[in-house]
Amino acid sequence: MGHSRIKTSVLAIISCLLWSTAFAGVKIGLEYATPLQFAGTRFLIAGLLVLPLAYRINPRYFRIVRNNLKMILLFAFLQTFLQYTMFYTGINMIPGAVAAIVIGSQPFFIALVANFIMPGDRMTLRKTLVILFGILGVVLVSLGKDPQSVTGHVALAGVLLMLGINVLSGFTNVIVAREKKMIPPLVISSASMIIGGAGLYLFSLPLEGFHFGARPPVYFLSLAWLSLLSAVAISIWITLLKRPGIVVSDLNLWKFLIPLFGAVLSWILLPGEYPQVFTIVGMIIISSALVISNLVQRKNRSFIQEKA
Repeated sequence: MGHSRIKTSVLAIISCLLWSTAFAGVKIGLEYATPLQFAGTRFLIAGLLVLPLAYRINPRYFRIVRNNLKMILLFAFLQTFLQYTMFYTGINMIPGAVAAIVIGSQPFFIALVANFIMPGDRMTLRKTLVILFGILGVVLVSLGKDPQSVTGHVALAGVLLMLGINVLSGFTNVIVAREKKMIPPLVISSASMIIGGAGLYLFSLPLEGFHFGARPPVYFLSLAWLSLLSAVAISIWITLLKRPGIVVSDLNLWKFLIPLFGAVLSWILLPGEYPQVFTIVGMIIISSALVISNLVQRKNRSFIQEKA
């Protein structure tokens, strides 16, 4: 049990580390492509990257997709098509720090959705405190990275789109965790990204037109990296959600690491970026909240095992 918990934590941290690099890649790619076509291309490629491995592990891949088409179409629509239509549209409407703060509150919304839908996944005092401290840490990290960006005009539509993403993420996480047919995780991730990515691209054509022409190498590098990280991170996350005994809201507490990793990467990769006092304090708060949460979970499990 302990080994399995450690493995789950390591995989969750890897996913969050990968996701933390996405913001920079998206910003680079959007300089040379329209939002929805860029998103559609990214996820179509990501799904195709997972397909060979998914097929090798599950030779009945296409039969599994056909037999569970309703579930896969629902997940493709919510997780890929709708969520990333909102993300790529909203990220252009609000400052980066505001987007990070709103998206950083995602564990709260997921815990809220799970509280009402997922049996045995209730909001506890410990979980509520961890979420509140996590959100406080995200706010401080975001302010430390770009303190001026939150003082100007903030587009209400952009904030609402980002909040909608948080609610959608809660539903998609719960849908995967509650899915009892045990569709193999790689089948869900590859099929949903292929269908959702293709749908996004086709949907973009009447709205954005067809754009084809020479683009610089940096665009293709950003597209390749975003496709790869989506293929790996989403497949890992779906695998974790489908593990027996996983508590959706507890797993999603690890997403507080995304803005933390993002700040560290910006110091390493971007010229002129350096640690701010707000950022350091926010990182300490996020790290402390996650450490305390995991220690409490471990203590509670030990107590239950002793009573058993």
